[in-house]
Amino acid sequence: MPGKNWMKGAVKHPGALRETAKRKGLIKGDEKLSSADLNKLAADAKKTGNSKLAKQTSLAKTFKKTRH
Repeated sequence: MPGKNWMKGAVKHPGALRETAKRKGLIKGDEKLSSADLNKLAADAKKTGNSKLAKQTSLAKTFKKTRH
């Protein structure tokens, strides 16, 4: 079983998903990504075949489920 710190190494480029969301006009400034925003990004990734974006949104959804 992986250790507790698997999250540390999971994100290779912090902020990349937020920048993508800003480019697509889903968020502005320091807004948080909502579940609806993540779902829109995931649908866009599936539609365009962007596997990197699909992985990023999947990981973001996983992080959202964890308790801090």
